[in-house]
Amino acid sequence: MKRSNVIKGVLLAVILVAVVLLPLIFGSGESAAEGGGFYGTGWALLPPVVAIALALITKEVYSSLFVGILMGGLLYSAYSFEGTVLHVFQGGIVSVLSDGYNIGILVFLVILGAMVSLMNKAGGSAAFGRWAAQHIKTRVGAQLATVALGVLIFIDDYFNCLTVGSVMRPVTDKHKVSRVKLAYLIDATAAPVCIIAPISSWAAAVASYVEDGNGLNLFIKAIPFNFYAILTIVMMVGMALMKAEFGPMAKFEQNARDKGDLFSGKNPYANMAADEEEQKGIVLDLVLPIAVLIVCCVIGMIYSGGFFEGASFVDAFSNSDASVGLMLGSVFALAFTILYYCLRKTMTFRQTMDCIPEGFRAMVPAILILTFAWSLKAMTDSLGAKEFVEGVVKGSAQGFQSFLPAVVFLIGCFLAFATGTSWGTFGILIPITLSVFPLTEPLGVVCVSACMAGAVCGDHCSPISDTTIMASAGAQCDHVDHVSTQLPYAVVAAAVSFVSYIIAGFVPNALIALPIAIVLMVGTLFGIKMVHAKKAA
Repeated sequence: MKRSNVIKGVLLAVILVAVVLLPLIFGSGESAAEGGGFYGTGWALLPPVVAIALALITKEVYSSLFVGILMGGLLYSAYSFEGTVLHVFQGGIVSVLSDGYNIGILVFLVILGAMVSLMNKAGGSAAFGRWAAQHIKTRVGAQLATVALGVLIFIDDYFNCLTVGSVMRPVTDKHKVSRVKLAYLIDATAAPVCIIAPISSWAAAVASYVEDGNGLNLFIKAIPFNFYAILTIVMMVGMALMKAEFGPMAKFEQNARDKGDLFSGKNPYANMAADEEEQKGIVLDLVLPIAVLIVCCVIGMIYSGGFFEGASFVDAFSNSDASVGLMLGSVFALAFTILYYCLRKTMTFRQTMDCIPEGFRAMVPAILILTFAWSLKAMTDSLGAKEFVEGVVKGSAQGFQSFLPAVVFLIGCFLAFATGTSWGTFGILIPITLSVFPLTEPLGVVCVSACMAGAVCGDHCSPISDTTIMASAGAQCDHVDHVSTQLPYAVVAAAVSFVSYIIAGFVPNALIALPIAIVLMVGTLFGIKMVHAKKAA
């Protein structure tokens, strides 16, 4: 064991030295500050690639992300010590923590953590678990209920991750569903559901990238071609009904089912889980705060979009600011929850106040990873990753138009995986796609949908994605375990989606392409089940 650790350490050292020295050897020595040096080249994608590779190898997220950020600073400053330090902190960490949108998301996370702590302390989560144990009888039922709740909460992926996690943890724990499987179900019903929901913060984001004002109309037309999102939902339901798991997930599920070990490893949220008080809580102590949170967040979203200033509901949602809406909605929901528990005498006012710092502490891992992930994105932006991808796409788009949806899907996957952001990928690829194919052509809608599907797929797979981070926080499981167990599932859905986009490139008709895609997905699931059964035998 010690020898393997030494070998791994030496290998990591060799990789790091090579990664640092190669750009130094091939670089021009110019800074990227004014468009020179490594700006707009393939080196712009090196920092996230380094961070992701280190995270998967070392199983340690914080140091891996920081090394990626440091790599971005070195490339940006052309290996200047002063320039690297200033860019990493001023241009990276301080910059992202000074951004109003990011701060709004962090405030929302802290408040949601406080609400989860309140519901646990009041016994609401435990009460819901007891109620669910009487009504949800099987592991399959627990998984399908999680999927159903995730589909119903389609407003925003951040909100989805933590809300579904807090509600369904007692249910899945009762039926011995591993925490990493819960995290997968949460993650797979977050971005993939939001990207096919016309009334969501994601629809608003996509609409904002279309300049002619037809963004929401384009979003709706693209829904039937969003193969990855639709096939991911089909896959979740199919795997639950077939009772088949594969890859690392199979080991975690077997340990949970046979041994009652929900984690098969470390539990970073162990201290928070010990605060539940089962004797006082009732189901309403969980359901009512969650319902108020949903209503308040919806109101906050349409408020930020100008609904109360005369805009229509659809226009208000299209123009909404998810950060502002979720932050304001969660503030009012937190105030209601505190007042409700005090009036019900479930908790004293002092106890409710004690839950706020407890909730903050519970969210510290997610907040720290989010901050580093945002900083890493700032590094890739400063190195001109957008310009590099734009040049690659435009330079290779003309020769094989029918294959372009599949190619755009792959590029979207890689870019979102490397940068950890779906919305940034939309902003890069959708304008490029629309310049190649106008919306008047059938392939235009298919390619835009491929952009969205690829971005969601890469976001779903990436260990530095904020949605992936919050899914592991919502399930309260180890983040690296969540990424490593989810990846094979996401890759299978991505492979079937890729084939489906090849078909749609030649037959850009949703009534034909979508049923074929679903049949391919179901057939793939049956094939996986057969292979799994043979191995088990």
